[in-house]
Amino acid sequence: MVTRFRVPEAEQAAFRVDLERARETLAREKGFVAARIGRNVDDPELWVLTTEWEGPGAYRRALSSYDVKIAAVSVLSRALDEPSAYETVVPGEPVNVAETRSLG
Repeated sequence: MVTRFRVPEAEQAAFRVDLERARETLAREKGFVAARIGRNVDDPELWVLTTEWEGPGAYRRALSSYDVKIAAVSVLSRALDEPSAYETVVPGEPVNVAETRSLG
């Protein structure tokens, strides 16, 4: 998941604390692999939270957990309105295969 945020300079200190708390909360969820927070070097109001999961179902289940709803949803709701789920592209393997991406 690649989730981008536009954060005015005056709000960045508090936003960073909230985003770090969201990352820590997500990291405790089943299926979590890794997460990184970044800030754009050319446009410092642009932030990103990149998370890796065992699959899209794991991320969707994580968003449904009580702890994530309490600690992370408020900051995640500030995300830019754009697609955020990406597939890993492996050399020689097909991409964008149409398949059901259920919660299971």
